[in-house]
Amino acid sequence: MRDYRDAKSMAKALREALAAHDAPITHSQALEIVARQFGLASWNILSARIGDGMTQGSIAFERTVPIVRIFDVAKAHEFYLGFLGFSIDWEHRFGSDFPLYTQVSRAGLQLHLSEHAGDATPGGTTVVYMKGIRALHAELTARNYRYMRPGLEEVDGRLEVTVTDPFNNRIRFMEVIGS
Repeated sequence: MRDYRDAKSMAKALREALAAHDAPITHSQALEIVARQFGLASWNILSARIGDGMTQGSIAFERTVPIVRIFDVAKAHEFYLGFLGFSIDWEHRFGSDFPLYTQVSRAGLQLHLSEHAGDATPGGTTVVYMKGIRALHAELTARNYRYMRPGLEEVDGRLEVTVTDPFNNRIRFMEVIGS
């Protein structure tokens, strides 16, 4: 997937595509359009962001998406969609009677749920740092999920809500107090 570091090649592709449809623009106009697509006011601002980026050969971890082992799609949906409020982004199966591999997300958090035996081991813990943990706790409590009533605990300068899915995978939501 492309990001702001690909802005120049995106501008070139835009310019070429418009020219092919008899709507030519200059390269600088294409750069300005791409900058606006990233929500920035001008190419100069985007260019500065690219310049502040990493040098060639540097290492950058862009995101983490934990894989969580599941055994029953209906139970997984009840927990992750119904109780935790996630939405399905996509689902994949190699065939109609094959294991499910899916992505669910909520408020920037993405999880991959997998019925594939080799993808993950049940019983793991995922730690999620967040803001708004009191609101999350109130929301989960109000849902009256029959299998879980998570508490809100203060532990070493942070608030924590821990939930356990039907497959013994834990998610520990944490908010640093005072942040």
